[in-house]
Amino acid sequence: MSQFIVATVRTLVPILVGFLLGQLARLGLEVSGPVADGLIVSIQTTAASLYYVAVAWLERKFPWAGWLLGIARNPVYDLRTAAERIAEQDATGPKHAE
Repeated sequence: MSQFIVATVRTLVPILVGFLLGQLARLGLEVSGPVADGLIVSIQTTAASLYYVAVAWLERKFPWAGWLLGIARNPVYDLRTAAERIAEQDATGPKHAE
């Protein structure tokens, strides 16, 4: 599975959880209008962030908890490739006339 897919799934799952928790909160709110909308967005953002942090912390102790983020492994980025690309760009960059 590509690292892009792993990273995307592990990003989207907490956003979905935050959205669902925000919708549940909407059911219990007695406020309407723009105040309610702002409150729901705040709840969704906070819930998604806290969910990700809690699961990432739990995953350090119990690797199986990674499934709560959709995929039970972290993406692995090849930093060498990025460094090689930068070096290549530097080597083939514009040359100054002397």
